[in-house]
Amino acid sequence: MVENEFGAFLKGRRAALRLSLRGFAQRAGLDPGNASRLERGRAAPPESAEVLDRIVAALELRKGSRDHHRLLDLAAAARGRIPEDLLSDDAVAARLPVLFRTLRSKPLTAEQLDRLIDAVRKA
Repeated sequence: MVENEFGAFLKGRRAALRLSLRGFAQRAGLDPGNASRLERGRAAPPESAEVLDRIVAALELRKGSRDHHRLLDLAAAARGRIPEDLLSDDAVAARLPVLFRTLRSKPLTAEQLDRLIDAVRKA
């Protein structure tokens, strides 16, 4: 699991909204104990799109916004998955094996990976 990045995002957004943990859990239809475990990285992010949608709504994230995508990306990464919207794009999905083979054959340093990310953002 990507250690606590999903939980840190949840907690940070909840705090920015000045929501208590119980208030967030109630809005999202979650048990407060489960919400706490999510924030602390003690539970994997939900796989259910319906549960993630309730979390998005509870955190007042606009669908399609940068933060909405970030939440979904962090959830997928913590579960060791590729985000569903990327997999459903045939052109992207067809090229992922090339990316994986390239990264596997020549692992990038953190600095090189950051430069690659910057280049992709600028493209």
